Amino acid sequence: MLNLYELEQLVAFARCGTLSKTAEQLHISQPTLTRTMQHLEEEFGVSLFVHGKNRLALNETGRKAVEYAAALLSDAESAVQQVRRFDQRLHTISVESCAPAPLWSLLPVLSEQFPGKTISSRLTELSAILNRVKGNACEIGILPFPVENDETECIPFVREELSVCLPPDHELAGRSSLTLEQLNGYNCLLKSDIGFWSDLCHEKMPASRFLVQTDEFEFRELARTSTLPYFVTNLALDGNFVKGRVVVPISNPEANVTFHMVFRKENSNYRKIAERIVRR
Repeated sequence: MLNLYELEQLVAFARCGTLSKTAEQLHISQPTLTRTMQHLEEEFGVSLFVHGKNRLALNETGRKAVEYAAALLSDAESAVQQVRRFDQRLHTISVESCAPAPLWSLLPVLSEQFPGKTISSRLTELSAILNRVKGNACEIGILPFPVENDETECIPFVREELSVCLPPDHELAGRSSLTLEQLNGYNCLLKSDIGFWSDLCHEKMPASRFLVQTDEFEFRELARTSTLPYFVTNLALDGNFVKGRVVVPISNPEANVTFHMVFRKENSNYRKIAERIVRR
């Protein structure tokens, strides 16, 4: 039976070229390495080396054996990684969302409901989420609209409504509501990592320039000290954050969305999670 560790020594020998260099790289003795090469010849049942005075070199068959050994080692490593990922999936609930805000209410409930599992989350392109749920790449997807198909279930669970914060003397501050198109041309502060909201702002406000901030503290400082408009939502409306500003709702239907949890039908226990969040 071929031994993976011995195959690693064979591949290392092919790379290093001599027994001494191979033994030094692998931190083993040269006699041990010599015995391994002899054992491999016994296992393959053919000659793999040209034996010279104080020298060992691969013959043509030996070079072919190295190719197969390298492939076997690669397959073995792949098998180990796949088994580890499979085991991790058994103990992990993976959530992929089109926006950050719905995660704020979902993740704590998941952690409470499944204390023995790791909850992982990330923002994913809107167009990819449904296929990733259907393809078992994640357990739960979050979309800003309902979807219907034979493979998944879709449950509404939280609503997010976008508003813009304007200085009191801004020419649009007296409006009861605004569209993103009416804001087009005004430069704005924008947070990074806000999912599909960023795409929506760039799509509806092509003439605007956005000062995108990755650091929360820097974003808040600029919001406090500058006159640039910035966006807030009902799910993260902080009175101190909007102090001194006029908050005007955005009336675009795309800016007022109900988020839906999407999961495969065999995971129907996630329905209770959505229902629990709705009752809060």
